[in-house]
Amino acid sequence: MNFTALIAFILAAFISYFSTIPTIYFTKKYHLVTDKRKRKHPAHTHNGLIPRGGGVPIYLALLFVSLLLLPLNKIITGILIANGLLLIVGLFDDYFDLSPYLRFALNVAIAAVAVGFGLGIPYISNPFGGAIQLDALRLTFDFLGRHNILVLADILAIFWLVWVMNMVNWSKGVDGQLPGFVTIAAFFLGLLSQRFVAHDIRAQTVMILSFIVSGAYLGFLPFNFYPQKIMPGYGGGALAGFLLGILSILSFGKVGTAILILSIPMIDAVYTLLRRIASHKSPFKADWGHFHHRLMEIGWGKRRIAIFYWLISFILGVASLFLGGIEKFFAFVTIAIVLFIFILIIERMKKIGV
Repeated sequence: MNFTALIAFILAAFISYFSTIPTIYFTKKYHLVTDKRKRKHPAHTHNGLIPRGGGVPIYLALLFVSLLLLPLNKIITGILIANGLLLIVGLFDDYFDLSPYLRFALNVAIAAVAVGFGLGIPYISNPFGGAIQLDALRLTFDFLGRHNILVLADILAIFWLVWVMNMVNWSKGVDGQLPGFVTIAAFFLGLLSQRFVAHDIRAQTVMILSFIVSGAYLGFLPFNFYPQKIMPGYGGGALAGFLLGILSILSFGKVGTAILILSIPMIDAVYTLLRRIASHKSPFKADWGHFHHRLMEIGWGKRRIAIFYWLISFILGVASLFLGGIEKFFAFVTIAIVLFIFILIIERMKKIGV
């Protein structure tokens, strides 16, 4: 870890922490709050009146530290603009409870904005060896200059960003759960960013950006840990996934790493989608049935669930430092099998009333 990255981490945590205090005040004042008596939500686990809007201090930390310590090239500029747009969507959702279909459409549009600034996936590593090229099919046009669209690379990048955005956002149902594992995931992605960078951006820049994200969520964590004083809201949750997705594709090697570190949120998201579709329900509609809900059903407390997510993320982050592509693949498959079996056991216990 270099000195600039350490400063970025500390400064982001400082800004996030101290800007969360006025955010709590203003979200209460302007009624960006969740009150179970007025706003029913099947996935919520909290009680009482809890402020939303957690994306505000996180984005402020990202913006100010990035402007201070990062070179404002095309990709960084696009990242800041796209995340600013996502924060606005999050605040509207925190106040109005937007339609999940509208949110999804806006997710796609915002991901396209980031990709439009050059954040594509030109190739992905094959865990069995080599790489799969995605930049062969190009569309070129002239509009205020010459532009290239890497069709497969850009479509895959948009799909990946939208998927990680929603997958991570779904894993924020318990106090302290999301900011803790996002802090850890971004930290390890920063460490691994030094190995290879596939875009027109320096490895040190990716590392500093990763540590900014890690610090921003760490600074927010004390206010979100049980008993939470503020929720991440849609802005804080979607920003987390969007930023982790961005970090994971700034170099092709970190996509597999992100999949490994985020194994539990990712497997939970896949299971949730399959469960909803099998039950003839909309995959976009929130419900009670995520992995953290299942853990609560067998008696786990909120602190325990949050720490469990952090611990698994840390263990997988350490493992990612030493595992190769095929080893990461088999590690993910193993975790998936174990987690699915655990979920099925909990489902069975629930049915027989144990």
